[in-house]
Amino acid sequence: MNEFRGTRGAKRLESSAAALAYQREWFAGLHARVAAGEPLALVDADVPHELLRAMDIPYVVNQWWASICSAKQRAPHYLALLRERGYPDYVEQYSAIALGSTLEDDPAQAPWGGLPELAVMVTQVWTDSHLGIAEAWERERGVPFFALEKAVDPELTARWWERIAHDWELVVGTARLDLMSAELERLVSFLESVTGHRLDETRLERVLELANEQQEWSRRTRDLLAAAPQAPLDIVDSIPAVMLPQWHRGTEWARDAARAFHHEVEELVDSGAAVCEDERIRLMWIGRGLWFNLGFYQHFQDAYGAVFVWSMYLAIAADGYVRYGGPPLRALAARFAAFTDMLGMPGWADPWYLKEARAHRVDGVVHLVSAEARSSWFVTRALEEAGIPVLEIDANNADARDWDEAAFVDALESFIEDGVGK
Repeated sequence: MNEFRGTRGAKRLESSAAALAYQREWFAGLHARVAAGEPLALVDADVPHELLRAMDIPYVVNQWWASICSAKQRAPHYLALLRERGYPDYVEQYSAIALGSTLEDDPAQAPWGGLPELAVMVTQVWTDSHLGIAEAWERERGVPFFALEKAVDPELTARWWERIAHDWELVVGTARLDLMSAELERLVSFLESVTGHRLDETRLERVLELANEQQEWSRRTRDLLAAAPQAPLDIVDSIPAVMLPQWHRGTEWARDAARAFHHEVEELVDSGAAVCEDERIRLMWIGRGLWFNLGFYQHFQDAYGAVFVWSMYLAIAADGYVRYGGPPLRALAARFAAFTDMLGMPGWADPWYLKEARAHRVDGVVHLVSAEARSSWFVTRALEEAGIPVLEIDANNADARDWDEAAFVDALESFIEDGVGK
């Protein structure tokens, strides 16, 4: 076994560093805005942020904040605080950590100055636990919430990623869009009553245009990386360059950040740059980022010439967000009514992951599975039936308490030596 070296991933992209610097500055400004009396929302990753942006309501993404807490090694403590209050600490940790962070006895220990006081929360109920977490926010912190329903459509459109940008009414389904459109109208009324802010429909149209432009740059970058002879960067470098702008969708900064990322990647590809000069194995990471241990990904480059060339963040930005035409509120509903399906619903997720694996010419897949990974069996089966070996890792991406680093490194090294690299 090769010695594992550290837990922090080294980053070298200017666009990644710029995005992180912007996020820190934005978060400091958020504290100032809340202190001045502005209402702040906490929103889950799979709800329509663009609506709040069009209403000029500042927001923090629940799962982004959990990733910061996890990267700063504070998540286990925050989960323990939830357990002390009588809440389960092994259920949907990624969505619950933020609440635990507000129970911190020593605010000076909180990352980035801690989470500012909240005025409202918005979630989508695709498990009972999400509703329970929202109810706990109201019970513990007095934060009112709005919970969007999660619906499914029995009809599946083959190769949905080729049609959903323009034919979203057919791909997502009229019944689902009717439901979410009506819920978004109720959400607007709820937010207006709680915050006093009003929806500017003209601004919403512009927000959606900017979000489309941002994802168009993401698509170009994804395709560029897929076609590159060698990976010019790995996912540790790409994730912040992709995801931090995603949390600011609908702004010119986010659109420009996605464009800057594309141009930087293009220069690397044109120059023949390779993140691993001795690239021999291309790996795909399916699942959420392992926030508490980003160095896990890069250890295997030096040891085996194995590069993680794919994560879902850039790929779903490329295929999952863009919506053209139609009334703005309905187009926004089409962006989110089936969002979790694309990443985790059998019939939606498995053919998409297989398509991406083939496009990126991966030799093997590391699949992070957990209690929340409901489609894992279907995804793994589809990849293995196509001849792509898969290593399943059972872990929670934000909760390091059960992470056995030596065991997981051993498992992946054996997978490379005996499965992918033989």
